[in-house]
Amino acid sequence: MHQTILILDFGSQYTQLIARRLRELSVYTEIVPFDTSLESVKGRNLSGLILSGGPSSVSDVNAPHCDPGLLDLDVPILGICYGMQEMAHLLGGSVETAPEREYGHATITTCNEGRLFKGVPSELRVWASHGDLVSLPPAGFSVTATSPNAPVVAMEHVDKQRFGLLFHPEVGHTDRGTELLNNFASGVCGCIGDWTIKSFVDEATKRIKDRVGETDRVLCGLSGGVDSTVTALLIHRAIGDRLTCVFVDNGLLRMNEREQVENRFKKLDLQLVVEDATDLFLERLSGVTDPERKRKIIGATFIDVFESSATRHGPYKFLAQGTLYPDVIESVSVVGPSAAIKSHHNVGGLPSSLSFELVEPLRELFKDEVREVGKALGLDSEFVWRQPFPGPGLSVRILGEVDGERTALLREADAIVSQEIKRAELYREVWQSFAVLLPIRSVGVMGDERTYEYTIAIRAVESADGMTADWARLPHDLLASMSSRIVNEVKGVNRVVYDISSKPPSTIEWE
Repeated sequence: MHQTILILDFGSQYTQLIARRLRELSVYTEIVPFDTSLESVKGRNLSGLILSGGPSSVSDVNAPHCDPGLLDLDVPILGICYGMQEMAHLLGGSVETAPEREYGHATITTCNEGRLFKGVPSELRVWASHGDLVSLPPAGFSVTATSPNAPVVAMEHVDKQRFGLLFHPEVGHTDRGTELLNNFASGVCGCIGDWTIKSFVDEATKRIKDRVGETDRVLCGLSGGVDSTVTALLIHRAIGDRLTCVFVDNGLLRMNEREQVENRFKKLDLQLVVEDATDLFLERLSGVTDPERKRKIIGATFIDVFESSATRHGPYKFLAQGTLYPDVIESVSVVGPSAAIKSHHNVGGLPSSLSFELVEPLRELFKDEVREVGKALGLDSEFVWRQPFPGPGLSVRILGEVDGERTALLREADAIVSQEIKRAELYREVWQSFAVLLPIRSVGVMGDERTYEYTIAIRAVESADGMTADWARLPHDLLASMSSRIVNEVKGVNRVVYDISSKPPSTIEWE
């Protein structure tokens, strides 16, 4: 059993980043709701506890509060932002509304040689996001960092090993943030870093074997991307030929995607069934413009196709999917009160009549971790680093109604974006790069003739895990080349724009 640091989720969109940073340190983490009981925690191989940030104020009537008994556990405890305020509130300190809400970069100064700040400079630029502050720490706590806007930016109880940080060490904007978390995990909690990709592969294989049993079969919904391919390889490792992979050609794929998938899976020696359901998907999407309806229709149609395939090739008891952490986080509040952003076809869009039991071995992993698993399972590097592609395909990159003509138009433009990014040797430097078809037409001139045609938006972002992202500063010559080729080669487009929005406040995909 791995040494475990448990994270109580109070609703921060950054909660999962805490887990990700700790996993980078090979420390196993689990995220549980803020109201998890003391009794359910006892008996775990617990090395430490972290109280996450959150959007509430501890003085709110409906503020989330944890079981006070958790703070008496004989393990080190770290409160981050709201978690620090919750710790101060429950232990008798004072929490007040800050004179001004602090959001963004702040400079802090350390003092009193706090254990979390061992080995880092006395001044740090950190990322703050809070409307309250701790004006007086609880009895026994010393102040270990301050800032011009907050008298208690960090606090520590040496004997009880209780720590609080008013800023977010887990986000990339905080200097030396990973070192601060390592000082807690390794220096304070004594974690030796016993959770690795190899251990995940071995344990996931065993879980799949135990779940599926000795005779049942699994149908894997294959998109052709890294997530579902790694899912298939893990399951094949566990149950062998009792796995059948089904690839659905929904008419919403990238250029030559179907052929690439068929060739790849022949090389991997995995059983593959290809279902051509283009007409069915486009028929059901006809007239639909709302992005949530698109996602749910596509999710339901995928399941219908899978069930039909299972009837012809089965029977199958289980359906496997390449669901990842960000899919879960953005779709539904699985843990804590985190706000849902959008549904994903493989999380929030499944019909209640689903006749399969789900197997989702990657559900707790981030994309970069999945890539590491893929490499451990022998996937070639070029495929492992393939850029993410949404489950609903090009439908969520076509704003407005989806039909065959508009899909073909976008497919051509998207292929040009991909070709030019690869030609510039930037494909692995950007997280995603793609084209979006906007539901507007504008006036243009081609060959001395007036045109009234569509606009394509180019989107390219840099990110480590998809949770946050910044727009990529692509060279102007590259953007010019993309624009020129799209306007000249894609019939029906006379204007190209570039999206310079970051996540947050935007999402990576437009729908």
